[in-house]
Amino acid sequence: MIAQLRKHMVQHGPALLRIPAKLTPFPIQKKMMLEGLTTVFKEALEDGDFEFLDERWLKVEVRDLGLHWYISYQDDKLVVSDQVELEDVSFSGECNDLVLIAARKEDPDTLFFQRRLRIEGDTELGLEVKNLMDSIDLDSLPAPLKYILQQSADFIQKGMQDADVDKEVINAH
Repeated sequence: MIAQLRKHMVQHGPALLRIPAKLTPFPIQKKMMLEGLTTVFKEALEDGDFEFLDERWLKVEVRDLGLHWYISYQDDKLVVSDQVELEDVSFSGECNDLVLIAARKEDPDTLFFQRRLRIEGDTELGLEVKNLMDSIDLDSLPAPLKYILQQSADFIQKGMQDADVDKEVINAH
């Protein structure tokens, strides 16, 4: 019973979040993104590790939520926009997969080859972004953020495993 409920929430949760996410005004999304990115990448920003993104645009899209943001590095700080003329590289995935990547429960390369994570545009820039993401030390995150991320990822991972077990049972018959 619990496994079925978890599976259902993992499969349908993003659809429930789509409307409130889309109704959130961009200035609020921008503020949340900048605060989150600044927290997560605090050390990388201090070390100047974002210079490769200087005057270039990364599009991050959460396909099932219908959300996207453009991120750049300008004047030694991160910038978030809702539109640009042309992005240099684009990362897109489903909400659950992106949470799993952030929590290190899934490897971005694996999801890329399974066509669950899309990386389009300047491949060299995309690789630099991926390497920067891989360099994040989860232990350096604020404890509440780390806890929420890990708990969410564990819940999603178990829900996806429950769905896979159901598929195996159906296919076995």
